[in-house]
Amino acid sequence: MAEGEPMALEVRDLWTGYNGGPVLEGVTFAIEKGCLAGLVGPNGSGKSTLLRTILGLQMPWRGQVLVFGAPADRRRLGYMPQSEAVDWAFPITVFEVALMGRYGVLGPLRRPGRRDRDVAWRALERVGMADKARRRIQELSGGEQRRTLIARALAQEVDLLLLDEPFAGLDAPVQHDLLHLFQELAAEGKTLLVATHDLTCVATHFDHAVFLNRRVVAFGPLREVLREDVLQETYQRHLLLVREEGRLYADHP
Repeated sequence: MAEGEPMALEVRDLWTGYNGGPVLEGVTFAIEKGCLAGLVGPNGSGKSTLLRTILGLQMPWRGQVLVFGAPADRRRLGYMPQSEAVDWAFPITVFEVALMGRYGVLGPLRRPGRRDRDVAWRALERVGMADKARRRIQELSGGEQRRTLIARALAQEVDLLLLDEPFAGLDAPVQHDLLHLFQELAAEGKTLLVATHDLTCVATHFDHAVFLNRRVVAFGPLREVLREDVLQETYQRHLLLVREEGRLYADHP
């Protein structure tokens, strides 16, 4: 990152929760532009809540979120929710889902034009879903569903993408294809924060990580933060650590 260039994402002393009970406590971290960063932690650690708070869907009790040095604006963020949060029975096509990514850019009073349709189409081509553009979303496989949601995020033409559990329930070849896409996007200068339970995937393919369990245990380049003490503090008794040929592998229920 060039000297003086703002961080892609900076979260400062963020507190929030539900019904008076805290879920995130003093969360602080920063991610540089062009990073593929994993957001990892056990169930109930606040990963989805953090993403929703960054997006402005969950109000913070206190703290600050900066996107490229300015107060967070949802129009500057691409978001892929968990697949379970989407009504896949809704009668809409793959292309129409991708085109939805343009609505935040257009505002409530403008209709999508030629350029918006071109952007949506290119996003589908990028994720390998252009040949299925006219299919109904209820006909898609799990991997195709994730690709369609990513296309919607890409259609926003933003440089920071928040992805919530994109690998959940997918088989290894489909996960590999998504990882290749994420690495390509990061190489082009986009920043990705990916919430995932897959520690092995993060350790093998990501360059940065944020370890979260209601608060940030550690964040930064993987070579600095992927340590046994960090994993134990993040996952506590829910983590199984295995050493093999000098490398550290982790698994958890």
